[in-house]
Amino acid sequence: MPPKARRSTMSKKGAAMDADALARLKRLTGKSTLILTHYGRKSGKPHEVKIWFVVDGDKVFIGTANVEHQWVRNVQKNPRIKLSVGGEKFEAQARFLDDPAERNRALAAAGRKYWIYWPVFALGKIFIAIGLMRNRTGAFEVTLVA
Repeated sequence: MPPKARRSTMSKKGAAMDADALARLKRLTGKSTLILTHYGRKSGKPHEVKIWFVVDGDKVFIGTANVEHQWVRNVQKNPRIKLSVGGEKFEAQARFLDDPAERNRALAAAGRKYWIYWPVFALGKIFIAIGLMRNRTGAFEVTLVA
């Protein structure tokens, strides 16, 4: 019997998303966190961080409240990452969302999933609007690869 062909979908920037891996990840969307393995931008050594994630349709997003965290800077420099959640492991590529509309879509999806934290999110937006805090939020779109 021939091996099963891998299905893929295309992300906005044209990268092929492994549809089988996406289906596996969608089954785990009820989990609140995953382990993201990223690689040092100078050393190349693997590092892990526990982080929130969102699957929104055929998109996978990872957000941050502070784009100056070391893991964010590492992933911006080396977008090859690994995700571990619910006993599943995924190879992936991350793309930092520079476009405000894309970033806002990702952060809105996170707000829907983690709605219990809405008061904290709202307070942060107020502090940013009145100049008490700088907006350091950011997000990545993650493409699962075979």
